[in-house]
Amino acid sequence: MAEEVKLMKGNEAIAYAAIRYGVDGYFGYPITPQSEIMETLMVEKPWETTGMVVLQAESEIAAINMVYGGAGTGKCVMTSSSSPGISLKLEGISYLAGAELPCLIVNVMRGGPGLGTIQPSQADYFQTVKGGGHGDYRLIALAPASVQEMADFVGLGLDLSFKYNTPAMILADGIIGQMMEKVVLPEQRPRKTEEEILRDSPWAARGKTKGRKSNVITSLELDAAVMEANNLRFQATYKRIEENEVRYQEIECADAEYLLVAFGSSARICQKAVEMARAEGIKLGLLRPITLWPFPTKVIAAYADQVKGMLSVELNAGQMVEDVRLAVNGKVKVEHFGRLGGIVYTPDEILAALKEKLF
Repeated sequence: MAEEVKLMKGNEAIAYAAIRYGVDGYFGYPITPQSEIMETLMVEKPWETTGMVVLQAESEIAAINMVYGGAGTGKCVMTSSSSPGISLKLEGISYLAGAELPCLIVNVMRGGPGLGTIQPSQADYFQTVKGGGHGDYRLIALAPASVQEMADFVGLGLDLSFKYNTPAMILADGIIGQMMEKVVLPEQRPRKTEEEILRDSPWAARGKTKGRKSNVITSLELDAAVMEANNLRFQATYKRIEENEVRYQEIECADAEYLLVAFGSSARICQKAVEMARAEGIKLGLLRPITLWPFPTKVIAAYADQVKGMLSVELNAGQMVEDVRLAVNGKVKVEHFGRLGGIVYTPDEILAALKEKLF
């Protein structure tokens, strides 16, 4: 079958990939710069072709609780928002993690704090990678650097979410959400049948069907000993994810004497900075974390024995840099370079910062 190549925005790619993956339900609320996800779904009307429910909720809080309800029945469900909207969803995300429910959450970041700006940012790293909501939980966090990855990570995020029974997030930014590129869309998957849901998600609350009692889905546990056991089980799951699901990309790293660490749109800009540095005779490489959690700690730690310094490049005041510093454990100098307020740096600025901070 010939590949189907289309030109579209990153947000549109999320929507088309959700339909092709066989998502059962999308529950959202409009906010710039991710509104095209729901708008595209409304235009495509997948409820007429695949049976997918697409619903604009009355608020972000309502949307994430609809996700909780859908996920609790074993259905494949998702939502999307942008930074302030994700803040409103955090209680529900913590509930989803506590109930061990799979789902996909998309965050197309904008600048903050507060209402901030509709311009791009990467300042939700702490919110996502450190948990954000209350309790000791983690989110699988995928950081796309292209429109193609926006499409690809819908399936990957949902597959990982169902594999480990935990929420997953695509942490994109306004640049990737709004930019247009060619995309190869996945083939259409059929939605799961009732029998497949009962087989693959025996924990799901499906009502009293076929002589089977309905399960109770909850994150509440009043017995402290049982709650501790639950948390220890969560931590064991997170350990397995850390051991098996780290993803990253290395660019010009084999002989690198200096290393840029960047994700998402920043990594794209850093690629040009690497090219410019190499033209000047500077052996510069780029390490791009694809999973922000689990973070490629061991890989970055290994480069601490090779390079003279690392520069964490982020559209924020310095968030991922903390994890880079923890990874190298003082073996090599690690600095941060970023822009705030929706201003996007140029490759020249990155290269100048490298020389200023590390040479």
